[in-house]
Amino acid sequence: MLTRRSLIVTALLSSMATSAFGAAPIPFDQAAFDAAQAAGQPVLVAITAPWCPICKAQKPILAKLGTGARFGSLAIFEIDFDTQKALVRRFDARSQSTLIAFKGRDEVGRSVGETQAEWIESFLEKTL
Repeated sequence: MLTRRSLIVTALLSSMATSAFGAAPIPFDQAAFDAAQAAGQPVLVAITAPWCPICKAQKPILAKLGTGARFGSLAIFEIDFDTQKALVRRFDARSQSTLIAFKGRDEVGRSVGETQAEWIESFLEKTL
């Protein structure tokens, strides 16, 4: 029998998953990243910087693609190049504007400095 507490926890976890999957980019969260990979979800990690013009060009493209039907299950996580150095090193990113695509737990591609919407879309297809 479900208790009130378990229903609240289930609702909270469900809302967290909704915010990470099929949505605009969200700040990197280890638990959500692990859950997406464990579920076999397509995942994109975007290494960004607030001062980076390429990152600013990528952001609306990723937001649009992430909320579209084609990439509805895509989880997009942002890592700040300047303030999250440990994560930048962990993902072995050499610069901001790096996109890292995962199909479940497997990395399937990387892109650096791309701003063409069509190319980013075809790059994201590797995650499906």
